[in-house]
Amino acid sequence: MTTITTCSDTSVKKRIESIDILRGVVMVIMALDHVRDFFHIEAFTDDPMNLATTTPLLYFTRWITNFCAPVFVLLSGTSIYLQSLRKTKKELSTFLIKRGLWLIFVEVIIISFSWSFDPFYNFIYLQVIWAIGISMVLLGFFIHLPYKIILVLGLLIFFGHNLLDIPEAAPSFKAGFWWDILHHAKWADYAITPNHHLIIIYPFVAWTGIMMLGYCGGILFTPNFTGAQRHKILTRTGFALVLFFIVLRFANIYGDPIAWTTQRNGLYTFLSFMKIHKYPPSLLYFCITIGPALLFLAFIEKIKNRFTNIMLVFGRTAFFYYILHFYLLHLLLMVTFYVQGNTTAQAIASLKNLPFLYCIPGKGFGLAGVYAVWAGVIIALYPLCKWYDRYKTNNKQKWWLSYL
Repeated sequence: MTTITTCSDTSVKKRIESIDILRGVVMVIMALDHVRDFFHIEAFTDDPMNLATTTPLLYFTRWITNFCAPVFVLLSGTSIYLQSLRKTKKELSTFLIKRGLWLIFVEVIIISFSWSFDPFYNFIYLQVIWAIGISMVLLGFFIHLPYKIILVLGLLIFFGHNLLDIPEAAPSFKAGFWWDILHHAKWADYAITPNHHLIIIYPFVAWTGIMMLGYCGGILFTPNFTGAQRHKILTRTGFALVLFFIVLRFANIYGDPIAWTTQRNGLYTFLSFMKIHKYPPSLLYFCITIGPALLFLAFIEKIKNRFTNIMLVFGRTAFFYYILHFYLLHLLLMVTFYVQGNTTAQAIASLKNLPFLYCIPGKGFGLAGVYAVWAGVIIALYPLCKWYDRYKTNNKQKWWLSYL
């Protein structure tokens, strides 16, 4: 019996490491998009997915970051399931509700400020941390339901949420606050006061469905499944989602509000085919991001090298990394702003055109500069994340660490 228990514990540890490695990979990729937001010369004057003006490299630089939010939300659900193995439902429910509310607070106060550096909070943003937070609150109630009910609800949301696009297509349709926050919002702007605005970027229903499916998928990472069984299920599901994406996207009938079209050459037609809708997220967006992620998860489990060790550190400290990288990027932007000879008066004046202090539309670096800043930021953050990972490991008894 002792040998069996030890093997199970080791197996679970390895499975959790594969989850953290994938999480680390998407966190590193995510930083590239935010570096582009802050530093690319065209970040606030053009869309990198605009097929009329983009280049393949710029398009790919933006497109690859589509993986980040779906994978992060999915793995958040998986981690919650693994927590359910060592907590009662009442304990887990209470924890999820409290942590979800904490994440919403972090989004509104800490993350919004990191984007804007505006001490008056003229703009408050509801982004991925908000979506995770409200989804955690809801899952705190849903976990009292039978596992199969949670799975069915997750699948219904995953495959069916784009049905809500149908009433939106009516000429007389006009989204209100609740419709925007549930499904429709694409940077929807709501005035709280004449000088303060709430910007809804992530409507939460579709993201809650992803977290529910991640929670249900967590069962694969328990001793109930052998490594071979888990590998087979992840591989088959991953390939099925990619194939489903190809077939449904080719049909141009459902799953994404924007149809692909024939472009000036084969490459740009392919870019049109792969241009999927993130705000709000479409079914096809989820399929082509989560499908390859599951394949990667199956592939990476048995691999152990320097790369996976580094990604493991970022994955274990994802929330710490997430907050830190925003502040580091904006501080670097501020330094760059003044080094280039700009003044504080210009920075304040720029807020009239863009709600991000020290950002001036049309000024910045080319893609080479963006990639250089990205590499520098990742290198700078690694030792800090490694220190924090050790600190968490050595201080597991401190309850507040579970909220970071």
